[in-house]
Amino acid sequence: MRTPVSDPLSVGPYRIAGRLGSGGMGWVYLGRSPAGREVAVKVVRPELAAESEFRERFAREVAAARLVSGAYTAAVVDADTEAELPWLATMYVPGPSLAEAVRADGPLPEAQVRRLGAFLVEALQAIHAANLVHRDLKPANVLLASDGPRVIDFGISRVEGAPSLTQAGIVVGTPPFMSPEQMTAAPVGPPTDVFSLGGVLVHALTGRPPFGSGEAVSLRVVHREPDLDGVPAGLRPLLARCLAKRPGDRPRLDVLLGELLAQPRTAVWPPPAVARTIEVRRSELAARRGGGTSLPVPSCLLLHAQALLDAGLTDDMVTRAVVRGDA
Repeated sequence: MRTPVSDPLSVGPYRIAGRLGSGGMGWVYLGRSPAGREVAVKVVRPELAAESEFRERFAREVAAARLVSGAYTAAVVDADTEAELPWLATMYVPGPSLAEAVRADGPLPEAQVRRLGAFLVEALQAIHAANLVHRDLKPANVLLASDGPRVIDFGISRVEGAPSLTQAGIVVGTPPFMSPEQMTAAPVGPPTDVFSLGGVLVHALTGRPPFGSGEAVSLRVVHREPDLDGVPAGLRPLLARCLAKRPGDRPRLDVLLGELLAQPRTAVWPPPAVARTIEVRRSELAARRGGGTSLPVPSCLLLHAQALLDAGLTDDMVTRAVVRGDA
C-alpha cells in the first residue's frame, strides 16, 4: 500500500499537525483551521483520485452528507472534491465511540440505552430527511459527546433513487450490523438503518452484536433469529422488531422514538465513565495546543480517524499515530 513521501504542511486552509492513520481510501490527518479549530481531514489516495468514477462517487457523497443537519450527526465542515487529491474535513468530537466505551467500561444500563437510542433515532431522521440511507451504522460510527452521540461516516451513504457508484466486489457495510437486504444485494431504504440501529442498541446492552461475528455472520443475519440474551425485558420486543428480516416489519422511526421514550427519563447524559473519558481527552487536546510536539496526537482523534478511514471499503483500523515533528 503506497504511502506519501512526506505529509503535507497544509490541506486547503487547514494546517496539518499530524498523521492519524492510513487505509484503503487514503490518509487521515489532524488539522487546524486558521482560528485554531481541530478537524479530521481525510485525503484520497492518488490512485483513486485518478479514477473518474471514484471522483464522481466521492463528490456525490460529500454533497449529500453536507445536506444532513442534525444535532446528533457530525457534519462535513469543508471539502474540495476537485483538488488534485480530493479531501474532506469533519468536525471534531471529543468523546469515545460506543464501541470503545462498551469495550472499556462494559454494557450500558437500560435507561441509558433508551436515551442513546432516542438520540440515534433523531440522527437517522436527519439523515433520511436528506434522502440518505447511512448503510453502516455501527458502534464505531457512534461518537459519544457530552450533549449526546454523533453519528459519523457518510462515506458509503446511499442517496435514495440515485444509481450506486460503489465498486463491484466491495462489501458495503459492516457484517455484524448489516441488514438481510444488504447481505442479499436487495434494495436498501430507511428500514435498513433501523435494522442496524437495533443491532447497535443490542451491542450497547450486552457488549456483543445480535448475530455474532465471524465468517458465518451473514448466514445468521439472513436466516437466524437474533440472540437477545441479556437484553432487558422492557426493550426485548422492540429490538426484536427492529431486527425483523423483512424491512416492512420494522418500526418506523417516529414509532420507535415514542416507544424508547415511553419510560420516564431517569438517566443522565453522558454516562459517568464516558464523562470521565471526555474530560481526559479534552485535557489531552488542550495540553497539545500549548505543549509543542512532546505529546502524541490525542486518542480521541485517533478514534475519529478509525471511523473515517475506508468507509466500509476495508476492515483496516488505525493502530497508532505518526506525528509530524513541526506540529
